[in-house]
Amino acid sequence: MNPAVVVFASLYPSTEQPTAGIFIHERMKRVAGQLPVIVVSPQPWFPGQGVLRWLRPGYRPGGASHEWRDGVEIHRPRFLALPLLGRSLDSISMAVCSMPLLSRLRRAGKLDLIDAHFGYPDGHAACVIARWLRVPFTVTLRGTEPRIGAAAVRGRLQRRALRAAARVIGVAGSLADWARGQGVADERLTVVGNGVDPDLFAPIPRGEARRTLGLPDDADVLITVGGLTERKGFHRVIDVLPDLVAEHPKLHYLVVGGRSGEGDWRGRLEAQVRSLGLEQRVHFLGVVPPDALHVPLSAADVFVLASRNEGWANVLLEAMACGVPVVATDVGGNAGVVVREELGTVIPFGDREALVCELHAALGRRWDRDAIRSHARENAWDGRVDALVALLSGAAGAASAGCEQPRVEGVSRP
Repeated sequence: MNPAVVVFASLYPSTEQPTAGIFIHERMKRVAGQLPVIVVSPQPWFPGQGVLRWLRPGYRPGGASHEWRDGVEIHRPRFLALPLLGRSLDSISMAVCSMPLLSRLRRAGKLDLIDAHFGYPDGHAACVIARWLRVPFTVTLRGTEPRIGAAAVRGRLQRRALRAAARVIGVAGSLADWARGQGVADERLTVVGNGVDPDLFAPIPRGEARRTLGLPDDADVLITVGGLTERKGFHRVIDVLPDLVAEHPKLHYLVVGGRSGEGDWRGRLEAQVRSLGLEQRVHFLGVVPPDALHVPLSAADVFVLASRNEGWANVLLEAMACGVPVVATDVGGNAGVVVREELGTVIPFGDREALVCELHAALGRRWDRDAIRSHARENAWDGRVDALVALLSGAAGAASAGCEQPRVEGVSRP
């Protein structure tokens, strides 16, 4: 009998934030085709939160308490998260406030395994709930874990969860290596990267795509897709555009994305563009839904990702599926995607000269776009999902090591 899996992820798409955690949804909706899956996406809340949104539009937009997306049922219980107290209590609050819902799912036979995404707070909250309900749990590492691991309290709670999980899944080999250094045993570590849908990200003729976007047919076009935050590095690309324009006078740069849970840098980026006199060359396209993203990707010559930190950047494979070569920083799992010179190149993070040099070379090179698309097809979702289903099914029958129960006044294990 197939185990019932509860995906536990505070970052998950909603009507208010359609691209938040889209990489988790794309992965797990396919698993839901083979295993019964319900998503529990806890949302931070505190009294008066609505008032704060007047001062900071977009602050904690949340989502509907219950909805369906692509056939997957999603619950969004609220948990108390006071912004002035930091994040060290989030996992305990998340566990306590999510417990009634998960307990009901357990009694209804809809929970055999908790599959948490991100080590903290989700992973530690799942660890606590799993102990209460006596079910196994897994943790999928997605890139924030090394940074959180350096924090005193949150890092300790995260390590406790990783060491207790029945399985720890890294979306990139670099994350599995990091987890090994945190004391996770090799036999409980697995790498399952994300995939791509080559049918959804099928290219259209470049001229057609450029006419749709109002770009000249003979332009040199760079593109970046992602949340408009410091981490994603749009500002680093904009900074080098004047150097590139000297060699590529018909250069244009497509900025695709909007605010994310990490913030919204659009205003800063627009100010940077104005200060450099690049208003006619940089195009802010906003958030583009996945089923339309192939249009700007098809219009591009080179995809560039100057990010400071990544887990597994799905968008690199999405660009390759449209035949677009990649220039990316050598962080997270990027080098695990750009594995050959015919696909693009990875450069050291923060090396401005290397960024200019490699973008200049990429714009001047004749690429074998069929070979690039072939690599993307080799990384389609089908193989990834089969591996995940087998892994989660095995973990459902495994015993987790357990997680120390938090001491919360008035709360006991059911």
